[in-house]
Amino acid sequence: MKLVSYVELPIDQQMPTVKPGALLDTECVVDLAVAQTWAQGTHGFAARDIPQTMLDILYAWQDMQPHLRTLIDLLPGNTCLELKGARRQPVARQRQDVLLLPPLPNILSLRIFAGFEKHARNMARMRSRAVPKSWGQWPLYYYGNPFTLLGPDHPLPIPAIGQTLDYELQIACFIGKAGRNIPVDQADSYIAGYTILNNWSIREIYVQEAECGMSPGRSADFATSLGPALVAPDELGDALENTEAGNRLHLSVQGMVNGEIKSQGSFADAPWTFAQMVAHASRDVTLHPGEVLASGAITNGTLYEQGAENPDQLLQAGDQVSLEVQHLGRLDTLVIEGGL
Repeated sequence: MKLVSYVELPIDQQMPTVKPGALLDTECVVDLAVAQTWAQGTHGFAARDIPQTMLDILYAWQDMQPHLRTLIDLLPGNTCLELKGARRQPVARQRQDVLLLPPLPNILSLRIFAGFEKHARNMARMRSRAVPKSWGQWPLYYYGNPFTLLGPDHPLPIPAIGQTLDYELQIACFIGKAGRNIPVDQADSYIAGYTILNNWSIREIYVQEAECGMSPGRSADFATSLGPALVAPDELGDALENTEAGNRLHLSVQGMVNGEIKSQGSFADAPWTFAQMVAHASRDVTLHPGEVLASGAITNGTLYEQGAENPDQLLQAGDQVSLEVQHLGRLDTLVIEGGL
């Protein structure tokens, strides 16, 4: 099950209706409410009130997840565009006929972990610094800005605060159940699904912040891209390995700029599982549905750690950045002129 938030095109009003939907075969976006009316008429499906936003769906996740899974499984993926629901409304629209937003447009909080040791060492080496001896004893994180989210169909205007724009290839999980002091062996049950996350960064400011002993702040709070969908764990199949530390994701990943592969690797290299991150984040803190935890950049998941330091070596207006993760899809972003 791959869930999305979207707006129908063309947008002819200032406050268009944001709908929760499902992504089928990457080219078919399903209206969940209309699909349910179709399933009622053709399969005798027992209808229920479907929440009108993704956040409300997450608040009711334990109850809604099996209902939505059953509904989506009834849909014929190859002919979903031909189906009609109540009042002859289309059950689905073509991908190009909608604007995809972040799967959850109004996340409650964003924690970004420092997950990959090789990435940390690469970044430290670029700054001629050593990784602290205490690094890796527990999952470290900082809070990102939850109010500057971009979806799969949003371009990124180059921010005015610097000239060294870079991407960071990450995976994020969505919390789907409230909990506090969550044990590692139970933490995966609190995860509703996963998505691709691009933690954009201005490298010159990142270095300045790091030299002052600060976590990335102004260097990365101007934009974070999420998408294309919230992918439920049952979509991962054999790529999900159950271990004593929780589910480990054996997902191949790659980052491309203008079609050229710049980053490549496997998420199985992550030293911390999402279960461990959830458990650590919930120590003496209540996690709520709608919060997002990001893995941190994969090893070599940036241009900077591969030696790109000057503006002409990093991202420019007109560049197309594509982050692709096995089973999670592809997150494309066009870099454009501007200033956020």
